[in-house]
Amino acid sequence: MIDLSVNIAGVEFKNPVMEGSGTFGSGMEYGEFVDLNRLGAVVTKGVANVPWPGNPTPRVCEVYGGMLNAIGLQNPGIDTFIERDLKFLQDYDTKVIVNVCGKTVEDYLEVVERLGNEAVDMLEINVSCPNVKEGAIAFGQKADALYNITKEIKDRAKQPVIMKLSPNVTDITEMAKAAEAAGADAISLINTITAMKIDINKRTFALANKTGGLSGPAIKPVAVRMVYQAAGAVKIPVIGMGGISNAEDALEFIMAGASAVAVGAMNFHDPYTTIKVIDGIKEFMEKNKVSSIRELIGCVK
Repeated sequence: MIDLSVNIAGVEFKNPVMEGSGTFGSGMEYGEFVDLNRLGAVVTKGVANVPWPGNPTPRVCEVYGGMLNAIGLQNPGIDTFIERDLKFLQDYDTKVIVNVCGKTVEDYLEVVERLGNEAVDMLEINVSCPNVKEGAIAFGQKADALYNITKEIKDRAKQPVIMKLSPNVTDITEMAKAAEAAGADAISLINTITAMKIDINKRTFALANKTGGLSGPAIKPVAVRMVYQAAGAVKIPVIGMGGISNAEDALEFIMAGASAVAVGAMNFHDPYTTIKVIDGIKEFMEKNKVSSIRELIGCVK
C-alpha cells in the first residue's frame, strides 16, 4: 500500500501535489481536462478585496526554458470569488487553498476576514505585491515588513496561513525565519524571478511592464536550492515550486525538504501535468519500495 498523504499545519492532503496560484484559475478552466478530485489541493488565483484589472498588454511572452508574465494579479475581487469560484470548488473532494493578494496590510486583512467563515482549508498570502506604504518595496523583500504583515494576518485568520516567499532576495533563509517567527503555519516558495526580454526587431520591451516574472524549467535549480535552504532554516512545513515539469522534478523538491509541491507554468504546456506528477511519484515509490511519501521528505541532507 502506497501512502501519498501529507499533513501540513493540521490539514490532511491525500497527496502532496497541487498547482501554483495563477496557473490554473480556480480550477474551472481545467476541470474538463483534470479530475480535480485527484489533486492534493486546488490553489486559487490571487484574490483581492476589490477587482483588479491587471497590467496593460502584452503581458505574457515565451523565453528559453520558460515564460515571462506581468499579469498584475488581475482578479474579479472577493465578492465574485466567493459567489463563483468557491461555490464551484465545493463540489470536489480536494483541499482548497486561497491565494490572497493586496497592496496594503488593510487590503490583505479585509480578504482574510471575509474568508474566515468560508469553506477554505488554508490561506496562501502572496507577499510579492508592492506595499505602497513601504515606498513600493514588496512585503516579501524586507524581513521586518514580512514579519509584520504575517503577524497581523495570523491575528485575524481563522485558517492556517502559508506565506508565499519571493526569490528576489539576498538570503531566503532570513525571509523564511521572519515568516516563522511571526507565526506562519507554513511557507511556499519560490515565486517567479524578476526578468526581462527585449524584442530586437521592434527595439522595445517584449512586455508592456518592461519586467515580468520568470517561471518554468529554467528556474528549477534555483528553486530547489532555495527550498533546501529554507527547509533547513525553519521547523514549519515548506511547499516547493518553481519549474516542476514531471515527477522527477517534484521528487527533487520533496527530497530537498518540501512537504508538498506545486506545478505552475507547465499547466499551460500540458494541462495533465499535475496528474502525471502524482502518478509518477507513486510509480517511483512502488519501484523503490517506499511505502510512505513521508520517508522521502527532506531525505537529502
